Amino acid sequence: MKLHIDWTACDGRGLCTELLPETLTRDPWGYPVPRDGAREPAIHPELQAHAERAARLCPTLALRLRSGE
Repeated sequence: MKLHIDWTACDGRGLCTELLPETLTRDPWGYPVPRDGAREPAIHPELQAHAERAARLCPTLALRLRSGE
């Protein structure tokens, strides 16, 4: 799975970085930054439930999970 961040919808509240700290950190303005430097970070299988929760609770619906290579 890959985590897609819709940058036009994101307003930098940082909730996703709190719910998925293994995958995301935040920049000085609160916007999520993938820890692996990828545009769409890979979600390890053991973190899938956490990623689904982050996408579901995103206040601006800026996160989506995609099956990816």
